[in-house]
Amino acid sequence: MKELFEKVIKSLEKNNMQGFYAENSAQAVELVKQLIKKGDTVTMGGSMSVIESGVKDLITNGDYNFLDRGKEGITPEEIEEVYRKTFYADAYFCSSNAVTENGELYNVDGNSNRVAAILYGPKSVIMIVGKNKIVKDTDAAINRVKTIAAPKNTKRLNKQTYCNLKGSCVSLNGDSYICDGCGGSDRICRNYVFCGPQAKKNRIKVILVNENLGY
Repeated sequence: MKELFEKVIKSLEKNNMQGFYAENSAQAVELVKQLIKKGDTVTMGGSMSVIESGVKDLITNGDYNFLDRGKEGITPEEIEEVYRKTFYADAYFCSSNAVTENGELYNVDGNSNRVAAILYGPKSVIMIVGKNKIVKDTDAAINRVKTIAAPKNTKRLNKQTYCNLKGSCVSLNGDSYICDGCGGSDRICRNYVFCGPQAKKNRIKVILVNENLGY
């Protein structure tokens, strides 16, 4: 695993992204403390990895200006306002559905506020990525979403989709392509983004954690 982590970090750096290694979630939290400063405006996507690692506890502890889309009683209009303010944040926290050995990030979204923020807006994007999300190549990244990430997230969100009921994407039953899938209104796979070499060096920071985190 050590050699794999080193390979991925070198690949990320080749693609103008910063890669970091954390032996565990506690180390990941300590790394985050070095990457942001008190008073920064921060926010996050709907990431189980950020929650499970303890990073959410850190960025919501009062030392930072946290834009909270999940606060009790928030209205749809206020959620939309948080999404827009996210583009001006100092740091946006999320995970990646998959990270390839070549240092590519693959993310699939339904609402797409997450992929939008990854691509443009926040000064810094900080990803918390468990070892379970490292894959060989782009084909493996696509397959991971269709067999792991999407089914587990639709179950978590109680979406009535084929992958929730069956455990994998309907497209895998035959000849499939990247955007193929069910036609249900609850579908969460709508926009598909691969991140390769970046124009703005080190804007995206990926903390690879030697633990299984998220989906």
